[in-house]
Amino acid sequence: MRKTAVCFVVCCLLTGALHAGFSGRQDETLFREAKILLFDKKWDRAQEKLEKIIEDYPESRIYSEAVFYLARCLEEQEGREVQALRMYEKYMCLDDRSRSLEEESEVAIIELSYRLYEQKGGRSYLREIENKLRSKNKVIRYWAAFKISKSEDTEAARKAVPVLMNILEEESDDELRDRAKIYLLRIAPRAFREYEEEKYERNTKMLKFRVYKKGKREPDFSLNIPWALADLALAAIPEDIKRELRSEGYDLDKIAAELTRVKGSIIEIKGDKSLFRFWID
Repeated sequence: MRKTAVCFVVCCLLTGALHAGFSGRQDETLFREAKILLFDKKWDRAQEKLEKIIEDYPESRIYSEAVFYLARCLEEQEGREVQALRMYEKYMCLDDRSRSLEEESEVAIIELSYRLYEQKGGRSYLREIENKLRSKNKVIRYWAAFKISKSEDTEAARKAVPVLMNILEEESDDELRDRAKIYLLRIAPRAFREYEEEKYERNTKMLKFRVYKKGKREPDFSLNIPWALADLALAAIPEDIKRELRSEGYDLDKIAAELTRVKGSIIEIKGDKSLFRFWID
């Protein structure tokens, strides 16, 4: 009796192991077949096999990949955009998702959301893209910014401005920077002009000249002009100020030479009536 019971347990264990092995082989076979169909762009037939894996083998080690590729199948079929979007979102919630496929999924979510926004309108799909503007992955942030900047919804489009400005500040890739400039000009031309002016001032040495009347804190005369136009700057100084400087024994050409020679120096001249300051910034 005892021997019979032991044999029964062993048989059950072997049957379970064989079934598990067969199930493992079956889900992998379905997955291989689905990938071949995907390659051949037979989306509906691939979809059937991937749905079977997801339904029948939830514990399979290839379950998460099946979810991703099912999303891809749905994305490629017209009229299935909403299902595809939800399937990509499901993939993003899986703990064992692949990092490489994660980025592809987020890009697909952005693309599908914008496609649905164009088809159906409404802010809900734009919010999907807005959320990606806060992604830790800069590729996703940039993609979301470029896409939402095309929106006719001005309020939503302007939410891309910080990311677009960051591209101009941080990125060296000319193509990325050019795209950011184009979208900024479309949705925030004033912000773009201010950036260009600030950049010009940052990258351009400026000759700064102030004249203070004795006893006053605020300058009586101010001049800021690019150092490259120093001749024009010196010519722009009023004649009465030039006379006062000459009376104190100072030559403007010599002052300019001194400013160039000593980096960061401020030349300060105290006259009988005025205080003069020159520096390059």
